[in-house]
Amino acid sequence: MSGGLLVAGTTSDAGKSVLTAGICRWLHREGVRVAPFKAQNMSNNSAVVVGPDGRGGEIGRAQAMQAAACGLAPDLRFNPVLLKPGSDLSSQVVLLGEAVDTMTAGSFRTLRPRLSETAYAALAELRSAYDVVICEGAGSPAEINLRDGDYVNMGLARHAGFPTIVVGDIDRGGVFAAMFGTLALLEPADQALIAGFVVNKFRGDLGLLAPGLDSLRHLTGRPTYGVLPWALDLWLDAEDSLAYGRVLGRPAAPHGTEWLDVAVVRLPRISNATDVEALATEPGVRVRLTVEPAELAAADLVVLPGSKSTVADLAWLRETGLADAVTAHVAAGRPLLGICGGFQMLARAIHDPVESRRGSVDGLGLLPIEITFDPRKTVRQAVGTAADQLPVRGYEIHHGYVSAADPEAPPLLWDATGAGEGMVSGVVHGTHWHGTFESDEFRRWFLDRAAQMAGRTGFRVAPDTSFAAARERTLDLLGDLVEEHLDTAALRRLVESGPPADLPFIPPGVPG
Repeated sequence: MSGGLLVAGTTSDAGKSVLTAGICRWLHREGVRVAPFKAQNMSNNSAVVVGPDGRGGEIGRAQAMQAAACGLAPDLRFNPVLLKPGSDLSSQVVLLGEAVDTMTAGSFRTLRPRLSETAYAALAELRSAYDVVICEGAGSPAEINLRDGDYVNMGLARHAGFPTIVVGDIDRGGVFAAMFGTLALLEPADQALIAGFVVNKFRGDLGLLAPGLDSLRHLTGRPTYGVLPWALDLWLDAEDSLAYGRVLGRPAAPHGTEWLDVAVVRLPRISNATDVEALATEPGVRVRLTVEPAELAAADLVVLPGSKSTVADLAWLRETGLADAVTAHVAAGRPLLGICGGFQMLARAIHDPVESRRGSVDGLGLLPIEITFDPRKTVRQAVGTAADQLPVRGYEIHHGYVSAADPEAPPLLWDATGAGEGMVSGVVHGTHWHGTFESDEFRRWFLDRAAQMAGRTGFRVAPDTSFAAARERTLDLLGDLVEEHLDTAALRRLVESGPPADLPFIPPGVPG
């Protein structure tokens, strides 16, 4: 089997990432050498990959998850262009893992030739190394204002000659209009690559949906390759759906007599919020993202996660009253954890001539440290230990570093060289390391410590929760959904033979 496929969507968060991962897992289980690819991702959720030169680089976390679905280690070529929004008007450009520039909407046109050239070269290398490449689009291919110079959606499909399927989220409503409209807005050469549709997140009687699927085929001349059901267990490694107030996962009943309530502040430029997903795999741990000060007051543990704009998000904390709520939580003797940007906010002072360019500003003053930003970005995988020599693995992605610290304050972690990392001061904990809670022993130790500090004496950590196993179950579930609910024989023909030659044009289209 050889070839490729583009998974496009009617909208962001329609299900492109999970469908791509599911197809990858299905093919991997079929013995196909398959790799994922997303030419350009815009996300502050990234994973650290060790490049061929031994240095750490970044790709979108969704592509790292898709690599795992293929049974592969993450590769910088799986997501050659990563845009990390720092504000509504600018994004950091990460090219093959390395931060190379900051762009605005106006400068994107100037950079685009370089970005597309890099993306196409990476895809060519993957096609020569693997039997099949499953590509994920970005947003919607019907964003006709962005079609000129597009190299992520139909521009990529046309460049590679890949057939395309369009996935739509029926839970949002209007899925048939969105699918028809997506197709009808494309120019003829792009429409010729759209082979059909997939409906995502369906709940109910398929018989009630069938007339709509028949009408869609009659109107477009294209089949629906399947209907994926709503699956409550698909929440790990979410890319676009960390909604306000959302409870993560499906919390299992506690092992002890009490729950542990964890409130994660939903910062405007939150990054790598997936750090806390591992906490949500533990029985009796309820994890929610919030922007409400009252919810911090009721929480046992408060987490300040990473941020792509530390100083700006710190100002937002103060404007919303959340900074006062965090301080009150600590004053009440309950535990607080800051991760990366959240850790930096806990400092006495932040000196930032790089990211925000605001110079020196006061931090929350909850840890006896100062943070200074450096133009050079730290991007690396991290290995070390915590208390009682518990093994910990994680990764670092940040510009700021600890430039001054109270030597008497103990670190939270120790790296492989024995140097301290992060800090503990009373109930306040901080670290630059992302991903530490995926280390099962460390996660249990920290939750037990947090429960004691919060007075939850009836809380007990489960002795056998495995985050790695939970992630594998998710990937297998995705593969199962594809096998059980999609026409895999038709998908196989698409990958091998390309789009059918007789696909009709649907007016009005958009002139090329």
